[in-house]
Amino acid sequence: MNPVFAALPTTVFETMSRLARAHDAVNLGQGFPDDPGPADVRERGARALIDGWNQYPPMMGLPALREAVAAHYARHQGLTLDPDTEVMVTSGATEALAGALLALIEPGDEVVLFAPMYDAYLPLVQRAGGVPRIVSLQPPFFRLDEAALAAAFGPRTRAVVLNNPLNPSATLFAADDLALLAGYCTRFDVTAICDEVWEHVVFDGARHQPLMALPGMRERTVKIGSAGKIFSLTGWKVGFVMADARLMRVLAKAHQFLTFTTPPNLQDAVAYGLAKPDPWFDAMRAGYAASRDRLDAGLRDLGFRVLPAQATWFLNIDITGLGYADDVAFCEALVTRHGVAAIPVSAFYPDGSVRSLVRLCFAKADVTLDTALERMRGLAGGAA
Repeated sequence: MNPVFAALPTTVFETMSRLARAHDAVNLGQGFPDDPGPADVRERGARALIDGWNQYPPMMGLPALREAVAAHYARHQGLTLDPDTEVMVTSGATEALAGALLALIEPGDEVVLFAPMYDAYLPLVQRAGGVPRIVSLQPPFFRLDEAALAAAFGPRTRAVVLNNPLNPSATLFAADDLALLAGYCTRFDVTAICDEVWEHVVFDGARHQPLMALPGMRERTVKIGSAGKIFSLTGWKVGFVMADARLMRVLAKAHQFLTFTTPPNLQDAVAYGLAKPDPWFDAMRAGYAASRDRLDAGLRDLGFRVLPAQATWFLNIDITGLGYADDVAFCEALVTRHGVAAIPVSAFYPDGSVRSLVRLCFAKADVTLDTALERMRGLAGGAA
């Protein structure tokens, strides 16, 4: 067996979901909404399944979806993309990440990763033969640090993986953070693999700025998006990749030998959804912001210290001083004794160095959030 995967432990997401089922807990751990997703998009997919083509679609994706992706990002982020040579459809963002790493790095190449990180990044880099150079970002603001970047980048650096907005911290990188990173990418001729699946789920009037739009980055960025996050349809697994045609030629070859293609009815539905008018996206953000505010206010009323949540479906509480050994111990007590599942943020740090934060998902119905809050009453005072 390959040691990269054979040595991996059971993920904390699987562990907490199993405990949630065993204890009939409110699951605020794994990130998925209660809502089934927009009815018109689902209906479009259902009609396409019955009335449309169900054999292999083009490897690069349905032309209609690639054109919709290009038009969508031109309208929302000012990017100019050629749908024929610079846009590709994948079976979810994780496949896009895996394909990009397999296509762009060789054994011995160094890859800069930022912790906290999505748990797939590190094993994918290692399986591709890359050497991870991990930069730890610190709460509560998770900003980039020039000294840390200077230590991580070097002549063997081939790629950097950036998740923006950042899960689990629920933060947006500021313009000066992005400019700093772009400077290192151009200086060392590094390709940026940008996991931007949360780009539409941003709050308080903020707007996502793609790294691809910065000077010198258009030709050295792989931008990855996800219909699952945009439309709250996490089970659909429809992703899209945008890159300069020179990069895309290699990315496409990796994709060809991974999933090759994605269900055509889902592609048709996503193409329809991406053309939705701006008010739909504004309403989606407002709905999630209201859920964020409901959980945030409830947690503060219970005495918890809550970190700012600028984006994603998550917010974090700081459990320092609550009498638990670490975030894992807190989460185990929370689910087994109080019936609420959450995720310890240390799971997103390969070295487990930050052990005082716990992530909660607010993409739930009001009654679900209120039930969780009622069950958490007394915890901030140390009552376990």
